[in-house]
Amino acid sequence: MHPEAIRHLDRDPVLRPLIQRHGPLGLRPRRFSTFRSLTEAIVRQQLSQQAAAVILGRFRSLFPGKSFPTVGEVLATPPERLREAGLSRAKAAYLLDLATRVRQRRVPGLRACERLPDEELIARLTAVKGIGRWTAEMLLIFNLGRPDVLPVDDLGVRRGFQRAHERDELPAPAELAQHGQRWAPHRTAAALYLWKAAEPESGGLSGP
Repeated sequence: MHPEAIRHLDRDPVLRPLIQRHGPLGLRPRRFSTFRSLTEAIVRQQLSQQAAAVILGRFRSLFPGKSFPTVGEVLATPPERLREAGLSRAKAAYLLDLATRVRQRRVPGLRACERLPDEELIARLTAVKGIGRWTAEMLLIFNLGRPDVLPVDDLGVRRGFQRAHERDELPAPAELAQHGQRWAPHRTAAALYLWKAAEPESGGLSGP
């Protein structure tokens, strides 16, 4: 985490205790292909981390000898076979639609993603079936390492904000977005601290 981000966020009296408790939080972008990053994101949607890891492992096992399947291999896999890995009917359809769009060059590759501004990239990615703004934001944060992304619809970020502010209710996404403007241009770092605040072991912060 860049020292300038720490200095900027430390001005917020609510984030300051989190910064003091956890210190600088590192984030190493994965730099996977767009196809792999979005495929994994689709598989993980609406699942716990444990359940997602199991299903992702089963999905990969459909393609032995590969760390991750190619676009062509996914397209050659019948939906019924994908569902045997534990994917829902909708997710199987989403993966095949994604693979089709990638083959048709309708989804920007990793290098193209790195050149596009945040909002333009989000608009391009959310044109894919099954990819909403939250999924696109996860790609920006964890795959590309964009520094100024605040996923206001993320339950963990909202819960971290609730606990850090010792509130009884979760903030509305619009309220969080407005509050988060003061954290720009380091909103990704703020999100990392709010995720920490949402963890049960984060040290006495109130909330469920």
